[in-house]
Amino acid sequence: MNKKFKLLVFILCLAAAALSGCAKNADSEVQGSDAAVAITHVRQLVAADNKTARTIMWEGKVKQPYTLEYRKQGSRDSQSVQAADSSFTDKGSIIQYTARLDSLASGSTYEYRINTANNKGQWHKLHTEDGAGFTALIFPDSQSADYSGWQQLARTAYQRHPDSAFYVNMGDLVDNGQDASQWRAWFNSVSVFSDALPLAPVIGNHEAYSLEWKECLPASYTQLFNVPQNGLAKYPNQFYSFDYGPVHFVVLDTNFPEMKNFQPDLLADELPWLEKDLAASRAKWKVVLMHRDIFLYGFGPESGREQTQTHFLDFSYQLLPVLEKYKVDAVLTAHLHTYRRRVPLQNFAPAPQGAGITYILTGVAGDVRYPKLWGDFAWDAATAPKPETANYMTLRANEQSLEFKAFLPDGRQFDEVKLTK
Repeated sequence: MNKKFKLLVFILCLAAAALSGCAKNADSEVQGSDAAVAITHVRQLVAADNKTARTIMWEGKVKQPYTLEYRKQGSRDSQSVQAADSSFTDKGSIIQYTARLDSLASGSTYEYRINTANNKGQWHKLHTEDGAGFTALIFPDSQSADYSGWQQLARTAYQRHPDSAFYVNMGDLVDNGQDASQWRAWFNSVSVFSDALPLAPVIGNHEAYSLEWKECLPASYTQLFNVPQNGLAKYPNQFYSFDYGPVHFVVLDTNFPEMKNFQPDLLADELPWLEKDLAASRAKWKVVLMHRDIFLYGFGPESGREQTQTHFLDFSYQLLPVLEKYKVDAVLTAHLHTYRRRVPLQNFAPAPQGAGITYILTGVAGDVRYPKLWGDFAWDAATAPKPETANYMTLRANEQSLEFKAFLPDGRQFDEVKLTK
């Protein structure tokens, strides 16, 4: 062989090896006997009452009947439920199934597996809550051009906090809500724990973008995440609430600008639902999760843009009085890709000592960064180290306190606040 031909063969061999490695890495997300039942992206979602219920979803390679078998850990006696076909099409077809488990025993460890007529899947863990304290992982926007950074952050955070009861993603899970490849990347990133750790997803504005980068209904998001129902059929899986331990969580949809041509009454319908939901809760603590922040920050001096003043967004003037009326303790937001914990606020101003709501703008978990865009604000009690990089948070809750902590990717803590009452 001449030198050019040898070089060509060498390059082709390297390419083949690389492709083989990529295939192996992709296949490694489907472990053990789950490959036999041809499923991927097994995930748990929070239920309205996580003491007794849980929702399990997964994707299939072919359409076929599935059953979900479950039992208490250590028991040989199992029960089965038939999975519902929840497949959908949104610029691509997704074969998907959903199973809901009810009447579980609180404070118990279960295991479940997904079976077909001919094959049985691997066992996965499921823990019901017992009404006591817990720790939750909180991830800001994970939208990315390359999801490898998000994957590393999510998996490392879980390794550092293996006692977490569930995890939250604060909206903009992906950069484009109709891009199926991005959803695959997102699911693969959390695949090492999504089967055992329930997710509380928050809808973001990037879930409402089409492949042509035009605003659209968030059809993929609302099909991929079957969360507790809000009783309003026109807003499926867009906003909801759930209880965990001593905390009542309310997850809001703040895509008011994006939905003005599709759901023009979103805010008008969501506010009375919110009032009814908060009024009915008897939980010790109330926490609201929503993607869009209450402020729009002014641009910083290094942004290259004309400086503006930080101001409340329009919807905040309708929302904040409701939150104060029903004594919400903390509100977590995202969207601006910066971390800011504010002084407690009341009546659109810093609150008297011992009063007010704690608002935390949770930062960014993906690779879309705005490190010099936003300016400082006098009401910010804490910010992330500059230049800002990715981060995540934890919430530790019990009857006596809510404790929020913020961490850099290497595990260094950079902020903490503890609420008591």
